[in-house]
Amino acid sequence: MNVMNYKGYSARIEYSDEDKLLVGHIVGINDVVGFHGESVPELRGAFEEAVDDYLETCAKLGRAPQKPYSGKLSLRMAPELHASISAKAMLSNKSINQWVVDVLDREAHA
Repeated sequence: MNVMNYKGYSARIEYSDEDKLLVGHIVGINDVVGFHGESVPELRGAFEEAVDDYLETCAKLGRAPQKPYSGKLSLRMAPELHASISAKAMLSNKSINQWVVDVLDREAHA
C-alpha cells in the first residue's frame, strides 16, 4: 500500500486499471474524502487540494474537522503478556511505552 501525508492527514493510494488513474482516499477519519490524478505530481496536488478543501468546508459549516489519529493507543492484554513486555522493556532500559512503540514501528516498516 502506498501512502501520502499532508497537514497531518494520510491517504491510501491505489491504481484503478479501469479508469487508468491513481486514486486516493484520506484515512483515519469518518468523512469520505477522495481524489485522483494521472501522475504522481497530479495526484499529490489533488491530495493537498482535497485536504485544504475539507478543512475549508468544515470551517464554512461551523464544525470541527475530524482529526487524524492522536497517537494515543490504549491496550488491554493478559497480565502474563503485560509482565513479559515489562521485563523486556526493563532489559532494554526503556519504558514500556517506548519499548512497545519501537517494536510496533519496526513491524510497521518491515
